[in-house]
Amino acid sequence: MSELNQIALKIISDGKGILAADESNGTMTKRLEAVNVASTPENRLLFREILFSSTSIRECIGGVILYDETINQTTSLKNSIPDLISSSGAVTGIKVDTGAKELANSPEEKITEGLDGLRLRLKKYYQLGARFTKWRGVYYINRTSPSKLAIHCNAHALARYSALVQECGMVPIVEPEVLMDGDHSAETCFEVTSEVIKKCFEELILHKVDLSGIILKPNMILAGNSSKNKISNEEVSSQTLSCLKESVPSEVPGIAFLSGGQSEIEATENLNLINKNNNTNFIMTYSYGRALQQSAIKFWSKNIKDVQGTQNIFNHRAKMCTMAAQGKWSKELENK
Repeated sequence: MSELNQIALKIISDGKGILAADESNGTMTKRLEAVNVASTPENRLLFREILFSSTSIRECIGGVILYDETINQTTSLKNSIPDLISSSGAVTGIKVDTGAKELANSPEEKITEGLDGLRLRLKKYYQLGARFTKWRGVYYINRTSPSKLAIHCNAHALARYSALVQECGMVPIVEPEVLMDGDHSAETCFEVTSEVIKKCFEELILHKVDLSGIILKPNMILAGNSSKNKISNEEVSSQTLSCLKESVPSEVPGIAFLSGGQSEIEATENLNLINKNNNTNFIMTYSYGRALQQSAIKFWSKNIKDVQGTQNIFNHRAKMCTMAAQGKWSKELENK
């Protein structure tokens, strides 16, 4: 196994998943203000340190994705955040794109930026302790989107990013997210997601990226959030597996799904069924943000000094996701 492959497997093996704690300051401000907590650097750090020092980081979480502010912060005990994460056996990751901007000549679509100066930023993050990275491309479904232009440009950017990350000795998470926004059918989601993923791998191969040293972070196959034709959890599982079997090369070690607007329970139940029905060689796990943190942040907001209570909420959610990543979750376990 290559060193990159070993890092990837350490992050996603044995039911472990990824905590996506890489919200930008703007996004984190919205989350905190929604629960009436001031979004200061101190409060953002306090909430994240509570999660990073929980027992589930050791037991359930194989990797933590950070934001630039967080990877440069120190804990209340004056340790670096990467040291806190690695002390639990998890791997530190970092979001390295600079956000989705308007795509030139296709203003209703987005292109993710951040390639300029990326090589130097990667070296800095490596020195800080990061060993994997994340870059997210976003695709809308409507009557005119995603266009061939958006699919090509985002795949090209994901491939260039991945090549630079591997050059620096880190594992790239490749995240092409087909958004749930809209009234499209699951069938349309399947078609678009297949096209998007296939184009990404075409570009990754063209850029000589080692596919055994990446983690794919895709959406599940779901109907749009305003669609009247939702599909069952079993159909989500079967269609998601069919899409990935057709689109993802066998060299890829694992797939860590994004929650993409699903509730905590939906994201857990769908992941569980995917793993129960998984007839591929891919590891299927989670890379969740809100679907791991939402209940914890609501609880914490009532008393930001209640560390143990907040950790208990987070530990339960992480344990449920890890059970789902092994196909062992149940509603009875959820409600214990």
